[in-house]
Amino acid sequence: QLPLVESGGGLVQSGGSLSLSCAASGFSLNFYAIAWFRQAPGKDREGVACISGTGGRTKYIDSVKGRFTISRDNEQTTVYLQMDNLKPEDTAVYYCAQVGQTAQAMCSYDPFGSWGQGTQVTVSS
Repeated sequence: QLPLVESGGGLVQSGGSLSLSCAASGFSLNFYAIAWFRQAPGKDREGVACISGTGGRTKYIDSVKGRFTISRDNEQTTVYLQMDNLKPEDTAVYYCAQVGQTAQAMCSYDPFGSWGQGTQVTVSS
């Protein structure tokens, strides 16, 4: 289990942007598939975006396509979630997690291990 830590959340107005970071202290994230999840009050946790450990393939849920971008840094130590044109419905606690990967090198929303503390994203209207 990777010791992942999320950061970068905050309060932003509708239409604004935030960049979230997911890092594993002392570990490289190279070859690990990583996903971002979110949980809004009273709702189930849902996978938002993921990036495969090999090939860099990405996947997004429909509600964030064209607005969110998941990426890795060149040193493979951090996975980012760039969130643009934020909407009030994006308000949630955001978590990152190591996830599975298919034989076709596509990431999944099946997390491994326990959840971290997450980072709060609040979008005001």
